[in-house]
Amino acid sequence: MEERKKSFLIIFFSTIFLSFFYQSWSAEWDFVEQQRIQEESIVINVEVPVRVFKGSQFVDDLKLNDFEVTEDGIPQKIEAIYLIRKRSIERREEERVFKPSTTRNFFLVFEINDFMPRLNEALDYFVLEVLRPGDNLFVMTPLKSYRLSAQAMQARPKEKILEQLKGLVRRDALIGAAEYRNLLSEMESLAKSLAQLVSGQATLPPGSPTAPLMIMDDLDSAGEQPRSFDEQLQRYVELLGRLDNMRKADEANFLAFADFLKNMTGQKYIFLFYQREYLPKIDPKILYQYIEMYQDRPDISQTITGIIEFYRRDMNLDTEKIRQAFCDSSISAHFMFITTSRKDLAGVRSDEQVDDIFSAFNEIARASGGFVDSSSNPASLLMRAVEASETYYLLYYTPTNKERDGRFREIQVKVNIPGVRVVHRQGYFAR
Repeated sequence: MEERKKSFLIIFFSTIFLSFFYQSWSAEWDFVEQQRIQEESIVINVEVPVRVFKGSQFVDDLKLNDFEVTEDGIPQKIEAIYLIRKRSIERREEERVFKPSTTRNFFLVFEINDFMPRLNEALDYFVLEVLRPGDNLFVMTPLKSYRLSAQAMQARPKEKILEQLKGLVRRDALIGAAEYRNLLSEMESLAKSLAQLVSGQATLPPGSPTAPLMIMDDLDSAGEQPRSFDEQLQRYVELLGRLDNMRKADEANFLAFADFLKNMTGQKYIFLFYQREYLPKIDPKILYQYIEMYQDRPDISQTITGIIEFYRRDMNLDTEKIRQAFCDSSISAHFMFITTSRKDLAGVRSDEQVDDIFSAFNEIARASGGFVDSSSNPASLLMRAVEASETYYLLYYTPTNKERDGRFREIQVKVNIPGVRVVHRQGYFAR
């Protein structure tokens, strides 16, 4: 059976056009067609969602003259400003009339390897307190992607939507990440067993250290034959590779997701729940001891050296390219890092996995002026993210540089009052 991939981006792009929340997606949402339309679009004006805070409080009394916008360092004339709370335009100043779309598209993304009961509290809050008739909801789990259209939402009681949503998230988290959890469990057992041998907690069989060593691990309790040292080492390497494939983030998928979002009308909110991950690593000191023990076995030395290099490898994503793509999509992305406890084992380091995927998600949130925070309580994270996003200003300007050269243009927004924090979309592609 084909291995299930853990990365939500792989799941998303393999299923988002096949599985939907209550009803099928119509052909007009086909991604290729959306991309073609986008390439033919003309840059006429630029819309910049802006959020201004003093401490933790949103500043809601600003006027058009309080803002300054530059594009690639060149001042731009702001032609309109709208204060929006949820879906309502509460105040407007217009030198030129625009028609902002306040339709809300919510994406709940669960990049989790286990179901936490406290996720139910987050879903309670979102469905009962945040979701409103007319909103669109997209849900991405480790297994599938779903859509709840505005029409479907109006036809169903919230309690029914909430019940089904909880069931989907729990089921998909348990099934979709089952192989991932099993893989980590076996890796922990192998790492522990290999570490115990050098520390003297495991027994060497008669003979020299170069003889095939038999290491008793957790498999013995199941009545299986113990694996030799070579077999366990090779099995650990195999599992490292499989784990890497499950976690691998394809840069092309990030960029395609950004293009997909760019072509959606209305306001777009991504709430990403990312559960802390740990990789059971054999302590490098122990690995170097094995190299010393097996100097006459170049095959083992090479394998162990490969493990060490794997531990040290750098991320392979171009975060700057990802930043620019998600700036261009004009979204509000919020990265909620769910913390979990570390499992400490003798001779085994449970190192946090915060390289490629974590860095990419963090960059997406930063680039879109979104919320980034961590907690063991996903409900509190979601509440703070919603509070930080549901009120905002929309600024409009026509670029002084009207050339559609495809280049990325940096946007900077300033407010002429002291002591405030301004977050906003950081740029766009002129095409």
